[in-house]
Amino acid sequence: MSGAQYDQESMDRAAEALRSPRGTVVLTGAGISVESGIPDFRSPGGIWSKYPPEEYATIDAFYANPDRVWELWYELADSLRNVKPNPAHLALADLEEMGVVQAVITQNIDALHFHGGSVNVVEYHGSMDWLVCPACHRRRKLGLDQRALGAPRCECGGYMKPDIVLFGEVIPHQALHHADALARRCGAFMVVGTSALVYPAAHLPRLAKESGAVVIECNTAPTGLTETVTDIYLEGSAGATLPALVRRVRGG
Repeated sequence: MSGAQYDQESMDRAAEALRSPRGTVVLTGAGISVESGIPDFRSPGGIWSKYPPEEYATIDAFYANPDRVWELWYELADSLRNVKPNPAHLALADLEEMGVVQAVITQNIDALHFHGGSVNVVEYHGSMDWLVCPACHRRRKLGLDQRALGAPRCECGGYMKPDIVLFGEVIPHQALHHADALARRCGAFMVVGTSALVYPAAHLPRLAKESGAVVIECNTAPTGLTETVTDIYLEGSAGATLPALVRRVRGG
């Protein structure tokens, strides 16, 4: 489904909810980046079909054979080089600049929220823009110039990994704590491009609702949240719906 299918009453209600003095927090998933040309990893023909995650995306696989694991991450980094933020990313940055959105919590690793202008971003699963050394925790920007040499090495001598949460690793405590705190104190919680079924991120909309927030959902089709958690449902592509929501908020 493309375009926006929401009704005007729902859009009005969503715009009003976003004006909450307690602020708005946004949770995003793969659906917001699909419009930038990034396929869902799990979709037919997605990267998991070429690189099975149990062989290339676990922390055990990294320690066992970092050069092999980096075949996946170099290819993914190469595929993301020319990907640009889409109107949905830009709309969320606009809402943040307007003082409406307090923060974006994203399950994506593509860093497109930062590239689109958002400042307060909790990258739940990390970012492909960066490398980290598991031994000394040194970080640096990812570059493709070392691709022919295999897994990048740290100054300490160890192998560096993408600064993302591999299967078998836990979400960093700081990200978990920050996301929970944001969900507890916001007045509106907007879910964009995700079914929010995978924990621990899945509990955030429910936590926000239990804390008194209005839950707004923007997805191309109903999800498990729609009938149980969502207060306002905006059906349609994020790239159409979110800019329309920005215009409605600006219009008063």
